[in-house]
Amino acid sequence: MPLFDIQISQDEPVYVISVVSKLVGLPVWTLRQLDKAGIVCPKRIGKKSRLYSLRDIRKLEYVHYLMEEKGVNIKGVKMILEIETKT
Repeated sequence: MPLFDIQISQDEPVYVISVVSKLVGLPVWTLRQLDKAGIVCPKRIGKKSRLYSLRDIRKLEYVHYLMEEKGVNIKGVKMILEIETKT
Protein backbone atom coordinates (compact mmCIF):
# COMPACT_ATOMS: atom_id res chain seq x y z
CA MET A 1 0.00 0.00 0.00
CA PRO A 2 1.61 3.29 -1.08
CA LEU A 3 2.07 6.07 1.43
CA PHE A 4 1.54 9.66 0.39
CA ASP A 5 3.62 12.47 1.78
CA ILE A 6 1.10 15.28 1.74
CA GLN A 7 2.37 18.78 2.39
CA ILE A 8 -0.32 21.20 3.51
CA SER A 9 0.50 24.83 4.18
CA GLN A 10 -0.26 26.15 7.68
CA ASP A 11 -2.52 28.72 6.06
CA GLU A 12 -4.48 26.34 3.82
CA PRO A 13 -8.10 26.14 5.07
CA VAL A 14 -8.95 22.43 5.03
CA TYR A 15 -10.51 21.53 8.39
CA VAL A 16 -14.30 21.65 8.87
CA ILE A 17 -15.76 23.06 12.08
CA SER A 18 -16.81 19.67 13.52
CA VAL A 19 -13.25 18.32 13.18
CA VAL A 20 -11.75 21.49 14.66
CA SER A 21 -14.17 21.26 17.58
CA LYS A 22 -12.86 17.78 18.41
CA LEU A 23 -9.20 18.71 17.87
CA VAL A 24 -9.21 21.74 20.18
CA GLY A 25 -11.90 20.68 22.63
CA LEU A 26 -14.24 23.62 22.05
CA PRO A 27 -17.92 23.22 21.19
CA VAL A 28 -19.05 24.22 17.70
CA TRP A 29 -21.19 27.05 19.11
CA THR A 30 -18.09 28.51 20.83
CA LEU A 31 -16.15 28.37 17.57
CA ARG A 32 -19.01 30.27 15.92
CA GLN A 33 -18.91 32.89 18.68
CA LEU A 34 -15.14 33.26 18.28
CA ASP A 35 -15.68 33.78 14.54
CA LYS A 36 -18.40 36.35 15.23
CA ALA A 37 -16.09 38.19 17.65
CA GLY A 38 -13.33 38.25 15.03
CA ILE A 39 -10.89 36.22 17.14
CA VAL A 40 -10.43 33.35 14.66
CA CYS A 41 -11.94 33.94 11.26
CA PRO A 42 -12.06 30.77 9.16
CA LYS A 43 -12.46 30.90 5.41
CA ARG A 44 -16.08 30.78 4.30
CA ILE A 45 -17.20 28.38 1.63
CA GLY A 46 -20.71 29.37 0.61
CA LYS A 47 -22.88 30.92 3.30
CA LYS A 48 -22.57 28.32 6.02
CA SER A 49 -19.39 26.26 5.70
CA ARG A 50 -16.27 27.33 7.58
CA LEU A 51 -12.84 25.90 6.84
CA TYR A 52 -9.99 26.32 9.32
CA SER A 53 -6.25 26.21 8.68
CA LEU A 54 -3.59 24.64 10.88
CA ARG A 55 -2.62 28.17 11.95
CA ASP A 56 -6.25 28.75 13.05
CA ILE A 57 -6.18 25.50 15.03
CA ARG A 58 -2.98 26.50 16.84
CA LYS A 59 -4.54 29.83 17.74
CA LEU A 60 -7.69 28.05 18.95
CA GLU A 61 -5.57 25.80 21.19
CA TYR A 62 -4.26 28.95 22.88
CA VAL A 63 -7.78 30.40 23.09
CA HIS A 64 -8.97 27.14 24.67
CA TYR A 65 -6.16 27.39 27.24
CA LEU A 66 -7.11 30.98 28.10
CA MET A 67 -10.80 30.12 28.42
CA GLU A 68 -10.56 26.80 30.25
CA GLU A 69 -7.38 27.12 32.32
CA LYS A 70 -7.42 30.85 33.04
CA GLY A 71 -11.18 31.48 33.03
CA VAL A 72 -11.02 34.28 30.46
CA ASN A 73 -14.23 35.11 28.56
CA ILE A 74 -14.39 35.82 24.81
CA LYS A 75 -14.03 39.60 25.22
CA GLY A 76 -11.01 39.05 27.46
CA VAL A 77 -9.46 36.63 24.97
CA LYS A 78 -9.87 39.18 22.20
CA MET A 79 -8.20 41.87 24.32
CA ILE A 80 -5.27 39.57 25.25
CA LEU A 81 -4.70 38.62 21.61
CA GLU A 82 -4.83 42.27 20.51
CA ILE A 83 -2.27 43.25 23.16
CA GLU A 84 0.02 40.36 22.21
CA THR A 85 -0.21 41.27 18.53
CA LYS A 86 0.91 44.85 19.24
CA THR A 87 3.99 43.80 21.22
